[in-house]
Amino acid sequence: MAEFHNIKVADIYKETKDCVVISFDVPDALKEKFKFRQGQHLTLRKELNGEDIRRNYSLCSSPLDGEWKVAVKTIHDGVFSNFAFNDLKKGDTLEVMAPHGEFTVDVNVEANNNYIAFAAGSGITPLLSIIKTHLHEEPDSTFKLFYLNRTVKSIIFKEEIEQLKNEFFDRFQVFYFLTKEQRDIPFLNGRFDKEKLAVLTKSFIDVPDTNHAFICGPQDMIFLIRDELQAAGMPKENIHYELFFTGSSEEENKQIAEVLEQRIDGTQVTIIDGGKEFHFIMDDDFDNILDGALAAGADLPFACKGGVCSTCKCQVKEGSVQMKKNYALEDKEVAQNYVLSCQAVPTSKKVVVDFDV
Repeated sequence: MAEFHNIKVADIYKETKDCVVISFDVPDALKEKFKFRQGQHLTLRKELNGEDIRRNYSLCSSPLDGEWKVAVKTIHDGVFSNFAFNDLKKGDTLEVMAPHGEFTVDVNVEANNNYIAFAAGSGITPLLSIIKTHLHEEPDSTFKLFYLNRTVKSIIFKEEIEQLKNEFFDRFQVFYFLTKEQRDIPFLNGRFDKEKLAVLTKSFIDVPDTNHAFICGPQDMIFLIRDELQAAGMPKENIHYELFFTGSSEEENKQIAEVLEQRIDGTQVTIIDGGKEFHFIMDDDFDNILDGALAAGADLPFACKGGVCSTCKCQVKEGSVQMKKNYALEDKEVAQNYVLSCQAVPTSKKVVVDFDV
């Protein structure tokens, strides 16, 4: 069952001309449930123009701060982001799901780790939480941040990043890259590409001595950096990434078409959620288990419906499904029959999935 809580907005302010930061007044009775790990996110819910709108936003505060803060960047035709930017006020109430997400690694106070992070625009939000937490909790670890933006004025949390740099001047380095302004150092101009990453992995990043890499931003950037880090010798399992949105490439559309060809009509689906079972038969109007279940009256957790956030993760207990897209689950989770219900197309006559995982 999708469990949302009515939480008041403690404060809201403009961080840049197109980004607001929202902090929540989590009541004492919910603070245990709302404990979070660095890199996790909140699912926010609001009915706008008669439509149930849900969006995931990464927590930019550290668990050490005792605060729950997210940054919302306005996007063209973004229903929730424009509402947050133009209409949301301090004291208003939003429906909020407890923090969740797997874009994180354990803190080890005795660690001597070297971390790197790549961010573009609002991709800095989970990374700020991760960086702050590891720097404070692991006194012998280091962090390098490579942060891409359009202009200096568009850099989200620049002041806070600079404060961290001053506080941890011997363990934290920041490299700003701009696409719409020219810097004195040509290398810092423009987007990340293969040539730029080759220089970074040769002169700025000691790949064999780097323990973990975190990447957050648009799909093309993430996959480029991931592939180049692997090519430079970094193990795949040490590269962690989170997408804020995905494109619709020709290869992706081909994969979706191949999955849909395997679809079985009229599948009997059993949903296990909250210890209870919900049964329905897949309607021809829907190709994935989540949409089919919601149309049949189930109340399930979801947010992006794009295979990115893992809010709708469940485990296949019986039968088979194929996912159209998967940008959230790791290989080991897929091997354990975890799927994203928003992408899960039934390929057997009966399917049982468990959300109590």
